[in-house]
Amino acid sequence: MQPDQAHVTPGMPPLHHDGKTVSFFEFWPLWLMYIPVGLQWLLLACRYRSLTLPLIANPRLPVSGMVGVGKSQVMKQAAGRCAESILPWIHHRTDQESPELQAASVVAQAGVRGIEYPFVCKPDIGCRGSGVKLIHDIGQLECCLAAYPQGVGVIVQKLASWEPEAGIFYVRSPDERTGRIVSLALKYSPYVTGDGVSTLAQLIARDRRAGNLQHLYRERHRAHLDEVIERGQSFRLVFSITHSRGGIFRDGNDLITPELTDCIDRLMSDIPEFHYGRLDIKFSNIQRLQQGKDIEIVEINTASAESLHIWDRNTRLGTALKTLLWQYRTLFRFGQINRKRGFVPPSLSEVRNRWREEKRASACYPLTD
Repeated sequence: MQPDQAHVTPGMPPLHHDGKTVSFFEFWPLWLMYIPVGLQWLLLACRYRSLTLPLIANPRLPVSGMVGVGKSQVMKQAAGRCAESILPWIHHRTDQESPELQAASVVAQAGVRGIEYPFVCKPDIGCRGSGVKLIHDIGQLECCLAAYPQGVGVIVQKLASWEPEAGIFYVRSPDERTGRIVSLALKYSPYVTGDGVSTLAQLIARDRRAGNLQHLYRERHRAHLDEVIERGQSFRLVFSITHSRGGIFRDGNDLITPELTDCIDRLMSDIPEFHYGRLDIKFSNIQRLQQGKDIEIVEINTASAESLHIWDRNTRLGTALKTLLWQYRTLFRFGQINRKRGFVPPSLSEVRNRWREEKRASACYPLTD
């Protein structure tokens, strides 16, 4: 691999690694980044006289989707063009049957929706890419389902037509008819390229970026670390492109166009009372993305979503914090508008119970691909 440019999927802009490879705060503990957000939350809660006011920003979703709410709940609400743009999916709840019987049932249901191997299996309730698996055969599906405790929701979803991926953050005030894109980030899978001599472990260690994040990659590829990668062959280190798993993000705000904004606005208008969240999408190439075409929705993240451009290596800490603080001020503002419309903020006990349920379930999720 050239030191200044990495392998990228066709359809994505070049990914340069010259200069710094990560920002100095990019892999801080999450709680540290969110201390200012927590302090602002308390101040705004005093101002608006409610700790949970932001949790009615998307009032048709329990706690606005902040915690303990399944991805399936917002996808079920989608209609029209939005529903058609979401990659086909089914929902399965684990039960007392054996993993073999459950897997057979899942495959049968998936076939009805046109979902064939390889497909994606992921927990319904979860965040930051936890538990996402690429399933190639029924044996892998059985192992994946066996990892979940009884009563946990699982989503099986068709693999996207294209690999290029982006995170688009969208907001629409409850008192306005149209919304806007406030953030666009390109999501890259990290690769290393073989030389016919070095093992995967050696390639990871020598890579300018991956070498600093070996703890994120070695466990995931433990079975392949001693394999020699053929000369010129690119090895994908991350399937589920999330920040916490070692995905690479680049600020794409300069790619936002009126056509793309209009497309996303029309799609999100097909979800009732949806005002705030991020779409994780696949697309064919940058030009078609800017035209608002060839877009497949992987999932829709809601109140706890982040504007992903803050994890660009060149984003300054002040800019990232300013973005996060703006997001949560917006949640309070939208919540206040919806409270005036008659929606009631949830109780703290409901939020606590949902948080406990998500924590309990996520402790059992399989290792993310």
